[in-house]
Amino acid sequence: MGSYRDFAVEIALEAGKFLKGKFHETHDITYKGEIDLVTEADRGCEALLIARIEKAFPGHGILAEETRGAAERKAFTWIIDPLDGTTNYAHQYPVFCVSIALQCDGEVIVGAICNPMMEELFVVEKGKGAFLNGKRLAVSATVELTRSLLSTGFPYDIRVNPDNNINYFSAMAVRSQAIRRAGAAALDLAYVAAGRFDGFWELKLHPWDTAAGCLMVTEAGGVVTDLFGGPFDLYSPHILATNGRIHGAMEDILRATDPMDARLKKGPGMRG
Repeated sequence: MGSYRDFAVEIALEAGKFLKGKFHETHDITYKGEIDLVTEADRGCEALLIARIEKAFPGHGILAEETRGAAERKAFTWIIDPLDGTTNYAHQYPVFCVSIALQCDGEVIVGAICNPMMEELFVVEKGKGAFLNGKRLAVSATVELTRSLLSTGFPYDIRVNPDNNINYFSAMAVRSQAIRRAGAAALDLAYVAAGRFDGFWELKLHPWDTAAGCLMVTEAGGVVTDLFGGPFDLYSPHILATNGRIHGAMEDILRATDPMDARLKKGPGMRG
């Protein structure tokens, strides 16, 4: 797997450099929905990544946010988000990342998340741990929810869909130390792995949001489930990731706030 890990690192750094180089430019913005936007940087970065993957591994599948939302069924599939935090990027708010993951027979085995503005590279390999700039990561030791720093996000259909996380946010805000809403789910997960956040939850995510970050959390000693403690897979539309120590407390609050209904089970929405 080392060669796959090294390749993921190489292209994540290359993509991060591409995004950082265009950060202060005036962006060509188009909309996929009322508030769901995409920039020329998303498209250009994704094209770069796809070209690099196809040249290096022509037999592999690719699942990508902007142009390949349905991956071919291959033994190996690269899952890429060329720019997680597009809204931030478009407003020149420097919180965004590139997320790269490799799935083998349905299991993520390698991941890399590049935070170019902070010059941070998160890398993970199944069974071998998660690292930040070469230093092994471990989740936080926080055991009380009231002392926990949490993170979350809101879906792009927040204006029209009542399943918009506002109820969960309100319930969690008065029981935790604080909540951050940074706008890049992959980075939120990497921060849980690094012990910066004690827990993270969100609705309506996609595989490219979670593939690399989930493996980082578990390899750093944390726990990843669906919103109420059930099994999580990449096509689950909702996620709860924690240091493991506050997982049960967060589950209890989420479950008590509003039991899962049929609307959430329809699948993921859109978030960037």
